[in-house]
Amino acid sequence: MAKILIIYSTTDGHTQKICSRLQDVTERMGHRVTLCSVTDCHRLDLRSFDKIVIGASIRYGKHSPRVTEFIEKNRELLDSKPNAFFSVNVVARKPEKNRPEANPYLQKFLKRISWQPRELAVFAGKIDYPSYGFLDRTMIRLIMWMTKGPTDPQAVVEFTDWQQVEEFGRLVGKMKRTSP
Repeated sequence: MAKILIIYSTTDGHTQKICSRLQDVTERMGHRVTLCSVTDCHRLDLRSFDKIVIGASIRYGKHSPRVTEFIEKNRELLDSKPNAFFSVNVVARKPEKNRPEANPYLQKFLKRISWQPRELAVFAGKIDYPSYGFLDRTMIRLIMWMTKGPTDPQAVVEFTDWQQVEEFGRLVGKMKRTSP
């Protein structure tokens, strides 16, 4: 079976949790999976992996600049392998914005980078007001108020559709190398 690398960028840990579920799904399919933060994956020999998946969270409308830097630095290698990208954002809680082609954050990101991932997904994230500092809690509550989301400062709301995550994991497990 394949050797899969799942690289993640997470703000509060939820994207890493999604990556762990993807790891579980693909390992049940017989693959070997390595999870690595985008800040630590420079230590790995990326060429030794058969497939590469990148997952990134959104905070205040943007993915981490480290994700963009990693992609641009490794674009040719990414293009040479079966690959996928997924974005985790709370706007994906809305049915009209939970698909790659309809998610404004993912679409904006794809226009900014030179890489075109072969597979794409968008997962709704999580709001955990009690874990945020004052500024983040206030800003996120304001954004949620404007977008008709939860604003209770004690609320912890997970919007992630775990069935969707598992389906994407199975898709990753089945990705095949395409001819150049």
